[in-house]
Amino acid sequence: MAVLADKVAVITGGSTGIGFATARAFRDEGAQVFITGRRKEALEAAVAELGDRVTGLVCDASVPSELDALYRAVRERAGRIDVLVANAGIGTVAPLGEVTEEVVDSLFATNVKGTIFTFQQALPHLNAGASVVLTGSTAPTRPDAGLEVYAASKAAVRTLARGWALSSRAYDFRVNVVSPGATHTPGLLELLPAEALKQAEGDIPLGRLAEPAEIAAVTVFLASDAASYVNGAEFFADGGYAQV
Repeated sequence: MAVLADKVAVITGGSTGIGFATARAFRDEGAQVFITGRRKEALEAAVAELGDRVTGLVCDASVPSELDALYRAVRERAGRIDVLVANAGIGTVAPLGEVTEEVVDSLFATNVKGTIFTFQQALPHLNAGASVVLTGSTAPTRPDAGLEVYAASKAAVRTLARGWALSSRAYDFRVNVVSPGATHTPGLLELLPAEALKQAEGDIPLGRLAEPAEIAAVTVFLASDAASYVNGAEFFADGGYAQV
């Protein structure tokens, strides 16, 4: 039996990479899926590939008014949200001494502010027992040079999950974090040169980068009823990179 049968899921940043793989996995497990992205063309291409059980809605997670419009649309079309995946995020390399105000503002606007309001504005629409999954990173545990600001933004995501878990009794949700390591996504390939990616592979105990579907599999578990007693936790999917 499909583990997400009849569930309604919203995935921000779902047009490419890990978000796209998660949307595919949710669809395959029986969910009705809504994905968001900032680029209309990429979103339309994703929906065309994923099929008619996946709906794309243009939304910038860092803009609260766009999140309001997103949730109104989901409410009108599906009536509720059973699974929320706050996945939209960006990464920027900014070595110490070269960090600009623009870098800080953009990283924290999407990765922190976006996560906060993605969750907060979803609260009135979450079904009883809803699962909320935030996308973290190994960076706060093992930050690489040039990614310190990015790591700080993802550390905030982990802290938010811990705090929000305390509200689970009042709101009847579970909230957890999936923290991927280096993963074969367009975002990572654009962010780091081939030489850095090769070095990253050498630093991972499994000896390779993750595939997006491997990260999505962890999110499927946390979204499912099999994880009904998992709350406030962080699940690393990093091949051991930040663990040893």
